[in-house]
Amino acid sequence: MNDNNRLALHTTTQISDNPLLPQFEALRAAFLRAGPTSYEHRIAALKRLRQAIVDHHEQILEAVNADFGHRSRHETFFADVIGLLGEIRHTRKHLKKWMRPRRAGWSPQFPLARARIHYQPRGVIGIIGPWNVPVLLTLSPLVGAIAAGNRALIKTSEFCPRTAEVVTAIVGQAFTPDEVAVVNGGAEVAGHFSALPFDHLIFTGSTQIGRIVMRAASENLTPVTLELGGKSPTIISDDYPLDIAAGRIAQGKMLNGGQACIAPDYVFVPTGRRDQLVEALAVAVQKSYPTLAGNPDLTWIVNDRHYQRLQAHIADARAKGAQVVPLNAGGAPVPAGERVLPLTVLLGVTDDMSVMQEEIFGPLLPVKTYDDLAEVIAYVNSHPRPLALYHFDDNASRTERVLEQTVSGGACVNDVLFHVAHEGLPFGGVGPSGIGRYHGFDGFVTFSHQKSVLYQSRWSVQSLIRPPYGPGLERVMRLALRWL
Repeated sequence: MNDNNRLALHTTTQISDNPLLPQFEALRAAFLRAGPTSYEHRIAALKRLRQAIVDHHEQILEAVNADFGHRSRHETFFADVIGLLGEIRHTRKHLKKWMRPRRAGWSPQFPLARARIHYQPRGVIGIIGPWNVPVLLTLSPLVGAIAAGNRALIKTSEFCPRTAEVVTAIVGQAFTPDEVAVVNGGAEVAGHFSALPFDHLIFTGSTQIGRIVMRAASENLTPVTLELGGKSPTIISDDYPLDIAAGRIAQGKMLNGGQACIAPDYVFVPTGRRDQLVEALAVAVQKSYPTLAGNPDLTWIVNDRHYQRLQAHIADARAKGAQVVPLNAGGAPVPAGERVLPLTVLLGVTDDMSVMQEEIFGPLLPVKTYDDLAEVIAYVNSHPRPLALYHFDDNASRTERVLEQTVSGGACVNDVLFHVAHEGLPFGGVGPSGIGRYHGFDGFVTFSHQKSVLYQSRWSVQSLIRPPYGPGLERVMRLALRWL
């Protein structure tokens, strides 16, 4: 039985038989007992989380490296450590303002009343983390959950067991077990976890597993945030400098071995510039990765299964007529046992190839050509909505045309990936690439209940429309039709 089937099986378990229920109920009881936490309490919790991450940063680097076989120390530091610390800093700076009730504005139907939106913690938040950026994407939702005043239960990825131990230690240092708790394990544990009656559940992972998680959550009417993936297109205009575009695309595609949900999945380039793009990519790879074998800056594919999956994509594309161009700058073969792939450009791809049907999640880069921008927009719109879209163009009107006429979770102009690092921008997908969003204020809102409150005045207009109704009210009704 594969992991998907096991997860589907265990999400049907009766809630009373769920082995994780005692941990969940302890968190729920603590939340109800303590009530909403103060600003000072939340800030203190965020400070403790920050300190625990700093204290464990070397363990983070070592554990993630061990789980991947090899992962660039610098990539882990900036993604999993600095990314988290930056988000905590941003949240601490703005939290007091976020927590204030927000005025809802004046309504002509309630001229003397006041209306406000109060932000309340939801309760117990469930967080299912992924393996590809295992610390950032597991603890980043926790920042928003804590800022909003919640308790949390975290499920780490079974593909990164050493990192899971470090995450458990970080949480153990920063929180008591009835504030935040961690569970580790495989598909069976994930199934039990998804079946718990959380007040909100956030999952980061594949679209396929996201469907199973959402189905399980629906049994409890648990609201979900699903951070999924998809095929994020990159579009290069006919006059944008190819050396700049290629350098940034190569960086984004090779970062973390291409194992990022927002990695550029395929590239559209004008027909006459295709070969120039390949040459520019080769130059960019040569500068950044002069050799593949033993290169400390290259992140390995996480395990043999994913490595073989990528090799199968290459074989399928080649068999169906694609030209396969591996950009191995040094030319030396990769030693057996190192799960390293060069940036591999695929030319002449068609939609019947598996590499154009599935999210790649690795350093394979299909290149498609176009003669008119309308073709590109039509192609993107005829496929599932992506998590990200990238457009390289100095022409503002063309860029606005692409942004307005396509739908994607997020977008980045003249670069790739880095929109996700801006704390002021919400992160999330649309349709098959995700539901909901978080980061910064949007994370605070996602994990808060927005309670609508009307403060009625001593004298109210509504007192004029109580029964018994009469001719006077008929005149008011006619006036309202003209006024409103």
